[in-house]
Amino acid sequence: MFYREAGQFKTTYGADQAVFPIAQDRWFVAIVAVIAFVVVPLVASEYILQAVLIPFLVFAMAAIGLNLLTGYAGQVSLGTGGFMAVGGYMTYKITTNIPDINIIVVFLIAGLIAAGVGLLFGIPSLRIKGFYLAVATLAAQFFLGWLFNKVGWFYNDNPSGTITAPPRTLFGVTVTGPEAVAEARYLVSLTIVVVGAMIAKNLVRGRIGRSWMAVRDMDIAAEIIGIRPYRAKLLAFAVSSFYCGVAGAMMVFLWLGSAETLAFDIFVSFNVLFMIIIGGLGSILGSLLGAAFITVMPVALTNIPPLLGIEIPIDLQKNIEVILFGSMIIFFLIVEPRGFARLWQITKEKLRLWPFPY
Repeated sequence: MFYREAGQFKTTYGADQAVFPIAQDRWFVAIVAVIAFVVVPLVASEYILQAVLIPFLVFAMAAIGLNLLTGYAGQVSLGTGGFMAVGGYMTYKITTNIPDINIIVVFLIAGLIAAGVGLLFGIPSLRIKGFYLAVATLAAQFFLGWLFNKVGWFYNDNPSGTITAPPRTLFGVTVTGPEAVAEARYLVSLTIVVVGAMIAKNLVRGRIGRSWMAVRDMDIAAEIIGIRPYRAKLLAFAVSSFYCGVAGAMMVFLWLGSAETLAFDIFVSFNVLFMIIIGGLGSILGSLLGAAFITVMPVALTNIPPLLGIEIPIDLQKNIEVILFGSMIIFFLIVEPRGFARLWQITKEKLRLWPFPY
């Protein structure tokens, strides 16, 4: 079988603990990267880029952020949409007030501001946990939505109450605004997500990630062995909010082009939560798989039935979508709580041992 590690010897600790210790994994990731960065922009239509790939990348970034907080640190949050709104609105304010600043730098600054807001709303985690913490973060969702809707300073007192991405260039190519082509916006989004996923993967494999998982499993035992749960929880909220803030900036500037507070409502928070449940809690790959499933399924329900000669009303499509979401969540909670990521891991383990019994 092609997926074997026989003859691949590890001579250092670093090689043994690499993110991709098997050569086949490295080749697979390299091929996927070439396809994503080179082939897709050349062959994909504007509809595929705008309706499938760019929203997938936006929600993948948000799912990674929430998974760091909920999957690795064990802190439940329903305020993802609010923290994404912070990133989107702060990016708008910075770009309209400082036109010459690099758009990537703006995304980073907006993410840092969102991290500060997440740090503030993460303070209740020092005293409460579980359902009560979820309610506290839900309050953050509603408060931030109300703030950006009522205070005109955040949207420059625009009578419509919307924020619109101004045109900005990166290396001489327009990547935001109405003149930006879908290929450019896709490549920028892909680069941000790839870098963010790599940083998150290495973060959870280090001291910080181990402290998050120790607090998640048993905070009292973690404190006994020298980990400071309060610091770990607040850091998890800050890092998670940073990722969500960057995702919000990507949503407005690289996907929608313009938005209002309804674009970051409570349903966005629930959708991102569904992504990490279906994809797999405590897994960076699971965040990507969950985001892909939640993004692709509505598009599939819209486009596949007409190809088969089946006409489904729009309202029925939405109901089927909700039913499928709920069914998948129940299925994974009962059959495989670790989601698609665990199924992928089991498949790889079986391939490594095939044809011998597992």
